[in-house]
Amino acid sequence: MTPSARLQAAIDILAGLDGTAAPADRFMKEWFRDRRFAGSGDRRAIGEFVFGILRHRFSLAWRMANGSPRGLVIAGLLAEGRDPDTLFAGGYGPPPLDPAERQAIAAPPREAPLWVKGEFPQFLEEELSKRFGSRLLEEMTAFAGRAPVDLRVNTLKASRDEVLVGLKADGFDGVAIGSNGIRCPAGSSRLDKHTLFESGGFEIQDLAAQIVAERAGAQPGMRLLDLAAGAGGKSLALAAAMRNEGEIIACDIRGAALAELEKRAARAGVSIIRTRILGLPPPGPFDMVFIDAPCSGSGTWRRQPELKSRLTPPRLAGLHETQDRLLRQGAEAGGQMIYATCSILPCENEAPVEAFLVKNPEFRRLQPDFQASPASTGTDGFFAAFLGRN
Repeated sequence: MTPSARLQAAIDILAGLDGTAAPADRFMKEWFRDRRFAGSGDRRAIGEFVFGILRHRFSLAWRMANGSPRGLVIAGLLAEGRDPDTLFAGGYGPPPLDPAERQAIAAPPREAPLWVKGEFPQFLEEELSKRFGSRLLEEMTAFAGRAPVDLRVNTLKASRDEVLVGLKADGFDGVAIGSNGIRCPAGSSRLDKHTLFESGGFEIQDLAAQIVAERAGAQPGMRLLDLAAGAGGKSLALAAAMRNEGEIIACDIRGAALAELEKRAARAGVSIIRTRILGLPPPGPFDMVFIDAPCSGSGTWRRQPELKSRLTPPRLAGLHETQDRLLRQGAEAGGQMIYATCSILPCENEAPVEAFLVKNPEFRRLQPDFQASPASTGTDGFFAAFLGRN
């Protein structure tokens, strides 16, 4: 593909992403599957360019006073020091620049507000200020960067040293992190094709999630309820902590996610997980209830930058209702709860927990809340509250 054709592909992908809820990486994979003319070099270059735009979408739109896919691509070229005028020439590429675009390119820089400098939705400025205070810009700048690839060694099948040696033998750089983690550089690819992954030796999981699963204190022989399990990353970590002894009931409203969990559990050598479509919680009592609550995903903005522009006030309000309901259901099922989100927003974290504690005075915090972010802990953004009955 010519450089101009790559730019037209980037415009088309950005337009497609604006009309879907699919993750950006999955959308692009499917987009390229239907366009075999794009070689591996084209796919890599276009993908990196699009993700760069998604990470800096707010400042690029501000630069051009135009947030359309075409405007974003023009601003992305300017940010890289490339000349849009020579690349927007028609043919297989984008049509030539129009007068308004030329005027925007020539305009002097405008002082950007905080939400533009920090690359976050404007309506979240007050909420994020509650969380980070004077460190807001520093924290948000870290969220605009690329994330490393963290692995959790599955101790049911391998030791960390064995996995490190195996990865190094195949050209992967990795360093030990946490109790059972390994960190590979940002951009490390095809780890899910490695023989150690396929044999269940490790899972791909950010260190913050690993820490919360460890702090939960799951022990062999316990009966656990994972009330919003998804594809089961936390369930698998808890099962390893339990040495595959006891029982975990993993619930979710999405059958496809639970089917994926069953495949992952088989690969990991985990036999204590039972999956169940979430309706009424299964009969208790449970020794522990883990609530990995649906949330904004704001803690994963380094990995899924498209989530920034998809989050709206109505969407956030709907998530609050789900989070409150899951806390109520968790309280009915057991005496100890972990409420966790991959969010950095107090309205999804401390606020629902405090409201729950006011309505349920028989519960209290068992330990300090866990909070993480790229700038403070070098991980994804994450929150967990550890609750128990008095």
